[in-house]
Amino acid sequence: MSSQAHESTKNFLDIAGQFKLGRLLTESFHPVTKKLSTVLKNETSEGLTLLEKVDHLALESLSTFGEGFWELYQDIEHTLNAGHRVYMSGCGATGRLALVLETLFRRKFHTDQVISFMAGGDFALIKSVESFEDQTEYGHRQLMELGFRDGDLLIATSEGGETPFVLGTADKASLVSKQKPYFIYCNPDEVLKGLERCEKMLQNPDIKKRSIPVGQMAISGSTRMQASTALMFAVGECLLYTHKNKETFSAHFTNALKELTFSYADFAPLTNLEVKFYGDKKLVNYVSSPELAISILTDTTERSPTFSLNGFENFLHKEQTPSLSYLFVEGTNSTVEGWQKLLMRAPRALSWTDINRKIDLEEVYGFDISMNGINKRQTPNEEFRVTLCDGIISFKLGDIERTYNWGHDLFMVHLKLKMLLNAHSTSVMGLLGRFEGNVMSWVRPSNNKLIDRSARYILEILSQRGIHKTYEEVVLMIFTELETIKENEPIVMKVVDRV
Repeated sequence: MSSQAHESTKNFLDIAGQFKLGRLLTESFHPVTKKLSTVLKNETSEGLTLLEKVDHLALESLSTFGEGFWELYQDIEHTLNAGHRVYMSGCGATGRLALVLETLFRRKFHTDQVISFMAGGDFALIKSVESFEDQTEYGHRQLMELGFRDGDLLIATSEGGETPFVLGTADKASLVSKQKPYFIYCNPDEVLKGLERCEKMLQNPDIKKRSIPVGQMAISGSTRMQASTALMFAVGECLLYTHKNKETFSAHFTNALKELTFSYADFAPLTNLEVKFYGDKKLVNYVSSPELAISILTDTTERSPTFSLNGFENFLHKEQTPSLSYLFVEGTNSTVEGWQKLLMRAPRALSWTDINRKIDLEEVYGFDISMNGINKRQTPNEEFRVTLCDGIISFKLGDIERTYNWGHDLFMVHLKLKMLLNAHSTSVMGLLGRFEGNVMSWVRPSNNKLIDRSARYILEILSQRGIHKTYEEVVLMIFTELETIKENEPIVMKVVDRV
């Protein structure tokens, strides 16, 4: 084991107490999906139904928190009416949901009064920027560079409630604006106590806290699913509608939640066919109507860190292993046009010279999501077309097509699209062997939280096999593997196999 691995291990263990998150509800194992990988391999539709059940349980839990968001709605309305701006921040899945909501706001109201950002800028919409979310000062910096000032309102979202970057944005906003920021998360306050950065947030009277615990995730720690759905719904209800009073707000909140309950089982043939294409060494190109593209991009890019898949290839760089799937925006002919149609604005990229990688606008445009980008992909390819016309959404892959009448409320369409694609892509990964039971065994440890998660999963699997190692021993093995591991390899299982 190298001296670098020992040094990295020491540095992590010095701060590990602030990243040992196994006690969090969002990191726990859901009883409904305990045998999900086995169920999927026996009958895909039954696995999809289990994921549907977990979504519905989360929505039921969310229904109890509706009245608590009336104040957020009022603060948003006051901020916008006063000519100020609403900012939204997040990391990973919460950063992507913030960008979805900004895009929907721009489509509906044709104004730029809402500004969303995620750790690493818009580059991170495609590929997470390693360790960026661990830096509170980066949260301060991105917020202020985007022009946040007194009178503006920040809505900070963090599935777990402990992400340093997002906490940093809330802390900075509380110092800059008389409009108190919101910090919204999916764990009970009591489980966050003991984490220094969370204690500071919980005790700060200038930050408005909203805890919305909606249960465990369908796949342990996969907060891109139920937690981010709950956060997207709660904030979207406050941002995208006009309500006369608290009663009409609560009624709309409740009725919209009920509308989100629908069956996933009928999607199984599309899930099975996508798996078959991957087994045949083919790639899948998702081709989307512009108004749907941002949520499809979110699902396809989030597969990479969750399941250790190769991320979208950047066409500026040669000799990259292609991503299994990619997103292309229908009716666009250049990378600039593709991104404009996706976000309803030009990308906001970071040109910071003091970070160890290039994530500027040139790099963002290297991800060519226009229809021209298809020609840059390795063949053979299959097209998965998703279109929306007059309230009817259509999914077509090969000779299989499914249509749903989801109506004309684009926010509700995106929520349903997110939920269904999350279940679909998770099932695809289960059928490809990318998780065990409901354990995220292919997680990529790209930040401190995920290093801890990887260590916990390794210890759990080793314990099941009658092998006992210390947390410290496992962390050292993780950093040793990180020196040579490839993007598409499972560090959890590699460490287990080495032991």
